[in-house]
Order: sequence, then structure tokens, then C-alpha cells
Amino acid sequence: MFAQLFMKKFLSSVVLAICLISLITGFMSSGCANIIPPTGGPRDSLPPVLVNAVPKDSTINFKGNKIVLTFNEYVQLDNNLNQDLIVSPNPEKIPAIEGKLRTVTIKLKDSLKPNTTYAINFGNSLKDVNENNPLKEFTYVFSTGSTIADGSITGNVILAETGEADSTLIVVLHSNLNDSAVKKNKPDYYTKIDSSGNFHFKYLPSEKYALYVLPNDYSKKYDDSTKMFAFYNEPVEAGTNPQKIQLYAYQQEKLKEKPAAPSASSSGKKEKSEEDKRLRFASNLENNEQDLLDSFDLVFNRPVTKFDSSLVMLTDTLFKPIKGYKIMRADTVLKKISIIYPWPENEAYKLIIQKEAFADSTGVTLSKSDTISFKTKRESEYGSIRLHFNNIDLSKNPVLQMMQNSVLVKSIPLTKNEWYEKLFKPGEYSLRLLFDNNKNGLWDPGNFDEKKQPETVQRIKRSINIKPNWDNEVDINL
Repeated sequence: MFAQLFMKKFLSSVVLAICLISLITGFMSSGCANIIPPTGGPRDSLPPVLVNAVPKDSTINFKGNKIVLTFNEYVQLDNNLNQDLIVSPNPEKIPAIEGKLRTVTIKLKDSLKPNTTYAINFGNSLKDVNENNPLKEFTYVFSTGSTIADGSITGNVILAETGEADSTLIVVLHSNLNDSAVKKNKPDYYTKIDSSGNFHFKYLPSEKYALYVLPNDYSKKYDDSTKMFAFYNEPVEAGTNPQKIQLYAYQQEKLKEKPAAPSASSSGKKEKSEEDKRLRFASNLENNEQDLLDSFDLVFNRPVTKFDSSLVMLTDTLFKPIKGYKIMRADTVLKKISIIYPWPENEAYKLIIQKEAFADSTGVTLSKSDTISFKTKRESEYGSIRLHFNNIDLSKNPVLQMMQNSVLVKSIPLTKNEWYEKLFKPGEYSLRLLFDNNKNGLWDPGNFDEKKQPETVQRIKRSINIKPNWDNEVDINL
């Protein structure tokens, strides 16, 4: 009996022990799970930090040709380093730069000038390995003399014709003040322009420089009048408290578009389908409606060299001829014919075109005579517009330019601070002011040889939305 009781208690103790061990093991497992660091976590958004430089940053009396930079984390150099890197003064040979683990090594290939401050700007090409966080505009500076130069030049560049900035351009400095230097020599210094057109030179000796703007190409010279270019009228001296300089970039000559190469068959011979051989045209009608503010245009698929206006007639719906309209060529490439008439609203017309009215240089005419039926729009489809210009300087001969999708839609010389138009095509318009020095109504570029600056255009920050059948009135603060 005693033996059975002992065995029962023993088995109960064993079961209890097993349960306690399982419970403790569960708690331990649970505890271990809680102390394992979670995967992921907040994204690293910090750029690398320079922790050591040999020689140190801003060192003086520099005599070596090797620089080793050490950062607080693994770093990498972007593939665009050659485009981003700016070494000042502009060297003949670009330094060799290599990134490995936490270090960046710079090996100088040029002989260094005495008593000169050098700056090596990496742009945004030095990044950490994990998240590609750039160390923006990181610059290492040293001097071969006893001081670090502290002169600077600052300013802004806008495109004279549009009033907009172009961050693909660079600003260059020449210590040679002769006009020929920018055409023949590489610049002594250059810097990039930001998205707002601003630029800033640092670590310059206190000297005078000729200041120019150019595309960031290989030569960095003004060796082509089709290049974007700007010049300042007088030498600029680098200083510790520089005045902001405004530059206006222009193209003296526009690039000429190359004609498209003719297509060829697999045998290499030119082919034209029967469709291509025909003389065809399209009109500028919208939904068979004529714009009250525009001419009626016929645009042909190739130049029209022979044109007989007596074989084109504008009539009413009863074929009664209309009087007072003009038919004329509207372009220099001979592909556009315009019919000009003071269109009344909501009227129906017919345009009768005889087959022989138009012909190309080979004598090919239209394939058949044609009659186009159309009607004019209603005035209610247009809006009136009245603009009040506050603080406008009329002595600068301002010309209002109304733009849609970067295309000049209308140009209006302003003789007073208010402008009104009874009918205007509805839509969203951006506004600019051209300051028309010679009063020809057009923007004129500059000329470096004649020291003539370009005419300038000011962008108006406020756009306007002209609503149909509405009196649109807007105040413009300049």
C-alpha cells in the first residue's frame, strides 16, 4: 500500500516537473523573441559625414599630390562624377578619384600653381552605399600658399527671350580680360547654375575677371554663334561682400533644322506611293467651324508654286459670292494659303476650290474640285479680357506676350497700363512682357562683338484663365 502511494506521488511530481519545465521554456522562448531586433526600421536619410582628411580640409602650404578622405560609413561615387566634378581653378588634367569602403582618394595630375587656393567640388556624386544619400556639394579646399582665398562672385542667369532659367548652362571666369579669351582659351574658373538661375563662385583671389555664360560642353568656349551665351559689360572683381550680378543669355543665331532624310526602299531606291504624288490640303477648321479671330487656312502637303486666286471663291449658302475677303500666301515655304475676312458670328459659308487653282512645281494639281461648307462661331464662345498693369514702366516699350504651352499666341504692344479685348479665345494663358528697345514688336538677340545686350523678357508669375461668355478682368502686379 505504501509502495503504491509512493509511486503515485512520484509520478505526480514528475508530471508537475515536466509541466514547469515546458512553461519555463515557453517563457524563455517568448523572452528571446522580444529581444531580437525587428527587421526594417526607419530609413537612413542622412548623408555620409567626413571624419578625417589627410591633409586636413582647408590646409595651407599644400605640397603633395594625394588626398585621402575618410567618412563615417561606406561611400560610393556616382557614375556622373565626371559631369558633376568641378575643380577650381580649371585644371588641364582632371584628378583621378577612387572610392573604396569608407575612403575616397584623390590623386592630382596637374602641377599646382604657387600661392593658389584650390577647391574640389563633388556636386551630388558622393553618396552612402545603403540608401544613396548624397553629400550635396561636398567641397574639399586647400591652398599652395599661406592663406585660403575668400573672394566670391554671385549672380543670376535667365534666358533673355523667355525670362526662364536654364540649369544646363555654366558661368565662366577669365582672368584674361581681352574679348578674344572666351573664344580661344579655356576658362580659369567655372560653376554651375541652379534651377532658379543662381550661381556662386567661392575661394577666388581678389582679382578682376571677365564674366560669361556658356553651355557646359567640352570646349567651354564661345566658338559658335548658335551657342547660348551671355556676357557682362565690364570686368567683375571678386570680393567678400559681392553685389548680385544679373546676366541675360541668348542665341545670336538659331540652329537651322536639317531636312529629314528621304525614306528608301530595301533596294535603296526612293519610292512614292500614289497617295504621296497627289497634291492635298487640310484646313484649320475646328468641328467645321471658323474661328472669328483667325484666317481660314489651307495647308498643303508640299509647296504650291502655282496659285490662281480666281479659281477660289467664298460664297454664302446660296452660292452668292462674298465681297471684301483676301486670298494670300501665308508662309515662306509656299505650303499655306490664307483667306482673310472680318468674320461675323454664326454665319454659314461655302468655299469653292477649282481643281486647277493650285499646282506644285511639277504641275500636279488637286485631284478634283472641292467645296467646303462651314459656319462661323458665336461670340458667346469667346470671353472678353481686361488687364490692369500696376507699376509698369511704359518707357521700356513693353509688349504683352500671351502664351499657351510655351507657344506665343498673341503679342500686344502696351501704350498704357490697361489693355482690353472684346473677343478672346477661352483657355489658360501664361503671360510675359517683352521690353522692345527698337519697337519692332519682336525679341532681338545680343551681339558680343558690338557689346549689344539682348532685349529682355519678364515672366509674369500670374497666369489667367479666360472663360467663355464672361467678362474676365485681372490685376497684374509687377
